[in-house]
Amino acid sequence: QVQLVESGGGLVQAGGSLRLSCASSRSIFTINAMGWYRQAPGKQRELVATFNSGDSTNYAESVKGRFAISRDNAKNTVYLQMNSLKPEDTAVYYCKADIVGHSTMYVFWGQGTQVTVSS
Repeated sequence: QVQLVESGGGLVQAGGSLRLSCASSRSIFTINAMGWYRQAPGKQRELVATFNSGDSTNYAESVKGRFAISRDNAKNTVYLQMNSLKPEDTAVYYCKADIVGHSTMYVFWGQGTQVTVSS
């Protein structure tokens, strides 16, 4: 089990920046994969950026060069720095953690944080 708490969302003008935080209730060393997804109204939830096993990262094409995922192991927190925001980045952003145990993958989600980018 893990609890994920997101923060840092808000309203920002196009071209602005925000940093999202996802605090984990357990050591992120024990989490197999962790990252950010988003869901805009009327659309499916989509991957934004993730840490996979080891230190490899994966980004959606639409955010490459603008967003950066990072982590602070001591604080058990993963961040998403979002720069050059566009109105199409407006969505609820969710933190996700995958934990493998007993040959089963368990998926956990945070409650989400709203990001709104005005034009």
